[in-house]
Amino acid sequence: MYPNRYTGIFPALFTPFRADGVIDEHATEALIEMHLRSGVSGFYVGGISGEVFLMSAEERMLALRLCADIVGGRATLIAQVGDVSEEKALRLAVYARRCCYDAVSAVVPLYYKFGFENIKEYYHNIAAAAELPMFIHYIAAMQSENFNLNQILELVLPDYIAGIRYTSNDLYIFERIRAAFSNKAVMFGMDEALMAGLALGADGAIGTAYNFMPDKAVGVMTAIKTRELAEARRLQGEINTVLTCLHEVGLFEGAKALLDMMGLDIGRCRRPFGTVSEEHLRLLREQALPLMKPLRG
Repeated sequence: MYPNRYTGIFPALFTPFRADGVIDEHATEALIEMHLRSGVSGFYVGGISGEVFLMSAEERMLALRLCADIVGGRATLIAQVGDVSEEKALRLAVYARRCCYDAVSAVVPLYYKFGFENIKEYYHNIAAAAELPMFIHYIAAMQSENFNLNQILELVLPDYIAGIRYTSNDLYIFERIRAAFSNKAVMFGMDEALMAGLALGADGAIGTAYNFMPDKAVGVMTAIKTRELAEARRLQGEINTVLTCLHEVGLFEGAKALLDMMGLDIGRCRRPFGTVSEEHLRLLREQALPLMKPLRG
């Protein structure tokens, strides 16, 4: 029922900010148009990569509306509306429907150790409020408590769940999810192992790295489909070389600095994120930038 719409590469979209901290509409448009030219299939808007937990509810709604207006039906849109406050999540879910998003998604509420039954009800309530297909976002590294395989399968089972964004390096569990749900979209969330996730049957991928390397991610997916494994390994290696640099620099701060070097200024991250040091800028110029596709000239 769902996989044909939710296939391909989806950047977990950054939020560009002006120097005064306001969302930069012109830079948002430039970022989205760059992605569309690179062949992405959709956008995951309002996620952790978008710094949404450093934004007000009103700013999050502005970002949802802005992206929907710019895309204008040219790609699939998934709105991440999850929040530690269910009330806020429901408000955002309703707004995503008004903005004509194709689906909503939600991270498991962070920090507090909510029980499994609470989490199930949280997803049910968001889906009911949105009246849209719903994606679970399982992100092992940030949840207060990880679920076992049977619990994950139980979360994905209801008819109102379109699929899952699975962000964990446990490929055994990922394969078991894929095997259990041939009628749902299973999206891979580990950029560092994109090739492996696609080889195990992911319908597509949602990730931070696709903000600045969409062409490489699309290339990996194409190479897997055409069984050009050497090409897929080459591109995955380039992705991972860049990510290795960014893990040293700071993923979000470094990625925005790298995009600026490539020719697209989307501003800095919000505090308490810091600025990138001269030493780290030099590292990006020397090791990451030569692997990137220039966006100017």
